Amino acid sequence: MAGITGGELLVKALLREGVKYVFGIPGGQLTTFLDAIHRVGRPKGMEFIMTRHESAAASMADAYCRVTGEVGVCCGTVGPGALNLAAGVAAAYNDGIPMVVITPQVHSNRCYPFKGSQQQLNQVDFLKPITKWNALVHCWERIPEMVQWAFRAATTGRPGPAHLDICVDTLFQVREEEGVKLPPPERYRPLNPPSGDEEAMDRAVELLLKAERPLLHAGGGVLRSGAWEEVRELAEYLQMPVTTSVSTRGILPEDHPLLLLPKGAGAIFAESTADVVLCVGCTMAELEYWGRPPLWGDPEAQRFIQVDIDPQVIGLNREVDVAVVGDARLVLRKLLEKVREATGPSPERITNTQYRQAEKEAVAALEEASRSDAKPIHPARLVREAVEFFGREAIVAVDGGNMGLWALNGVRVYRPRSFLWSTDMGMLGTGLPFALGAKLACPERPVYVLHGDGAFMLNNHEVETAVRYNLPVVDIIGNDRAWGMIKGAQHAAFGGRYIGVDFGETRYDRLAEAMGAFGVRVEDPKDIRPALEEAVRSGKPAVIDALIDCQVNLEPPLFQIYLEVALMGCDLSGCNP
Repeated sequence: MAGITGGELLVKALLREGVKYVFGIPGGQLTTFLDAIHRVGRPKGMEFIMTRHESAAASMADAYCRVTGEVGVCCGTVGPGALNLAAGVAAAYNDGIPMVVITPQVHSNRCYPFKGSQQQLNQVDFLKPITKWNALVHCWERIPEMVQWAFRAATTGRPGPAHLDICVDTLFQVREEEGVKLPPPERYRPLNPPSGDEEAMDRAVELLLKAERPLLHAGGGVLRSGAWEEVRELAEYLQMPVTTSVSTRGILPEDHPLLLLPKGAGAIFAESTADVVLCVGCTMAELEYWGRPPLWGDPEAQRFIQVDIDPQVIGLNREVDVAVVGDARLVLRKLLEKVREATGPSPERITNTQYRQAEKEAVAALEEASRSDAKPIHPARLVREAVEFFGREAIVAVDGGNMGLWALNGVRVYRPRSFLWSTDMGMLGTGLPFALGAKLACPERPVYVLHGDGAFMLNNHEVETAVRYNLPVVDIIGNDRAWGMIKGAQHAAFGGRYIGVDFGETRYDRLAEAMGAFGVRVEDPKDIRPALEEAVRSGKPAVIDALIDCQVNLEPPLFQIYLEVALMGCDLSGCNP
């Protein structure tokens, strides 16, 4: 039998896991791996997607996973490539996204400890803090085993990235394939997650049935387990409102009568007054205001049931009354069965009407602003035009900053896994790579980006990637010529004393055209819709450079809440001019 390289063995191990795309930038050390994708992977449906920056490769793998539920795979070459991957890997780590990160390492006889090779880097220690598990692979025979370790780590418990650092001589080494075992995933890792403790679930049901104002709060674990139908059925059966973390939007259509928009007045009203909270798959971290009063109820009065697959998350930021360790979908299914056995469907609760009314009143001002004909364009108008144009089937990627806050309030999401935002890391520059990963996953669905000009410029080169792979996403830039959120913070804290926040004039539409995409600048709100129509009609990736009102953008909805959270404990009173 003819021998195969370590690179080919790696490809075959990834194919056994059903990997369809590997995102990254090539390097000399990856030659055998990439050649094997060409020879062996492509005939079986695997493709290498070459990006223009490694952080974008990690973000594309991240988004592909968020949309499909499948493990994302990315790679970068030794040294600088691994360094560049880190930003995207860290975002996936913080949001619990399963990913396998592959980096080549210098020769096995020159590393750990290193002897002075060019581009040498202790990539194991460098990536360890932002991966669930990582290891050096310095032996051809162990490649399949280490791939199994990586996928096992990435997918079990709380998901997250795993990292393989593979010596270049291992990738180039040729050995006989005979005797190599590549078992299917079910033979080496658990595919059925834990379903929760029965006694704990009985106590949870008891609390829910006694509650007058129950609430279901859903986090990212609900999306990753595919538990949206269970959320809907349990909520409808008990007539309890549903709130979500920002990243979990879409688990119920956002016109469902029980769904309250995240961080909106109705949601805060419900979260602060519920007598029993069923929290599923959510860490209760900063964007959940740590689960603390006054935005949540007093722990001495508000009963708290926390369901999470990771026992270390339970009780981390908020005391619990009942803890259930298990997969969100399996636990919710059992809770629903137990509730149905114990009682009939609940009638509609009067508090739900009150929550919806609070939400309706709060969004009225934003709704009015979204119809503004003012020039420069009101950011809310830009968001509304995009949402109405792309409709219920669209996937939207939102990039951080103030445009992210306008989008948080103005976007409506109607399908699971259709709202992409690097929530816990808050990393700028993910918007366009997220959209490209989503478009590869769902080529039949419209995909668009909402972000500011600062975020766009951090990965603007990926417009060329979109053109090269014919991924017709529409990138909508709210152009305020500044780091808007930071300028807004300086405006609020120091009364208009600014430093390091303003940009020069750049024609982003022409930049897009130079890379082969469609580009258009929009200065009048009445031209937004025609620009969107023309962008889609072009059949190309598109960039819409919309000039928005810089002053209005300094104080988007929820800005004060986010500012107070970010500056919690910081006394700036003595810094006023």
